[in-house]
Amino acid sequence: MPSVRSILALGLLAMPAVLATPVPANSKSTSTSHSTSHSTSHSTSHSTSHSTSHSTSKSTSKKSSTKATSTPKSSVVPSSTSSPVISPTSAAPTTPVVSSTTSATSSGFKLATPTKTGTTGALASATGMADAAEAVGRYFGTAADIPGTGAGSDPYYLAVFNNSHNFDQVTPANIMKWVYLEPQQNVFDFSGADEFVALAESTDKIIRCHNLNWYNQLPTWITNPATPWTNETLMAALVNHIDVVMKHFGDSCYHWDVVNEAFNDDGTWRDDIWYQTSGPSYISVAFRAANAAKAKYGLKTKLYYNDYNIEYLYPKSYAAQALVANLTAEGINIDGVGLQSHFSSSFTPSLASQQGNMAAFTALKNVNGANIEVAVTELDVRVPDTGSLYAPSADVTAAVQSQQVMFYWDTVNACATTTGCVGVTVWDFDDTYSWIPSTFAGTGFGDLYYQPGGANTPLVGKAAIDGIIDGFQNVVPGTYA
Repeated sequence: MPSVRSILALGLLAMPAVLATPVPANSKSTSTSHSTSHSTSHSTSHSTSHSTSHSTSKSTSKKSSTKATSTPKSSVVPSSTSSPVISPTSAAPTTPVVSSTTSATSSGFKLATPTKTGTTGALASATGMADAAEAVGRYFGTAADIPGTGAGSDPYYLAVFNNSHNFDQVTPANIMKWVYLEPQQNVFDFSGADEFVALAESTDKIIRCHNLNWYNQLPTWITNPATPWTNETLMAALVNHIDVVMKHFGDSCYHWDVVNEAFNDDGTWRDDIWYQTSGPSYISVAFRAANAAKAKYGLKTKLYYNDYNIEYLYPKSYAAQALVANLTAEGINIDGVGLQSHFSSSFTPSLASQQGNMAAFTALKNVNGANIEVAVTELDVRVPDTGSLYAPSADVTAAVQSQQVMFYWDTVNACATTTGCVGVTVWDFDDTYSWIPSTFAGTGFGDLYYQPGGANTPLVGKAAIDGIIDGFQNVVPGTYA
């Protein structure tokens, strides 16, 4: 196979990876801390501190039984460090090819484009990101804020979203959160979430359902009750919510994030309404309720704890590991842990650090004696960018893009080489609908595509796509195996 450099010399990579026209969905066959505090709700919401970083049960998705039991590509390489390790750009043996094509902006920004997907990006690739993941028994997916933003009516966005060569798993970014599903006590509204599920199932995607308990995006009847909560009344509301919601979605949900973000960065408990009213026992209550719903309705869905800044061996990760061990000691089942992985060019754990952390979780056992799974659940890599969503600034240099490629590669490769890591999800894939700029001032360009012409115009793929494909294939970007 010719090298990237030789292909470039022939002029075959001169064009960016542009998805020029919306196309029909191309679904695959089923045979086959470094923390900055913020508290704001956004389109794909995380109101948290991140690392500087109707009622019928539904049938199981055809894909859902094919993923987690696959044989991993290789064993983990554990890390000996107990603190975060930063991956230096200089550690990359090679860097991605940078196109000479300048984007529509006059800022001087130049795009490093994917080399493996030709001039049409991942949409027409023989090996898309999800294809590469499936080859090693993993899934590759994306979150999407549908319905709720313009993404659901953007034909160019939907063309990429619906193509299962790109994504064979999806997560509802917001529409399954409590404020939308139970806006009034015991009054449920599943209309928006059902729309999301229908869209996902139309292209046979598996769904990570998100979430059953969180401190944020709660309705006012929870946060400002007419009668103050007691432990008994609040826990009864929690148990009822979990039972009704899990019954409704049934096995359309491959995973459920049962509890989301219960810890502070130092590993102490988050002082939210759940903890203030019930102490840490609310987590046991939530997982007991989820397990009871599984048994009651005959569900196969897997139950997860999900958090950020637990991607490396650090106090918060140790606290999450202790949570798993304590649930098991109580006789309460938990199947997996979601590692959100909101990273940046100024801090991303190294490959070895992420592998060692994943290994620490997967060494734990649940009440059935099975090893705990892990999944990368909300991956993005933001970089300094003072431009707009559609016109990145000159801050986004070739070197910055090369570093971003390697950081995506590190996380994907950590999953691909760790027994028990079942898949990777990015927290949306198009900068147009990204949560990053509104949350982390002066940063952006963190997703896999952008739209130079704005919403409802063609998407342009980034070189990070190569990093993801190569990460699953265990190939360093810019080289061939």
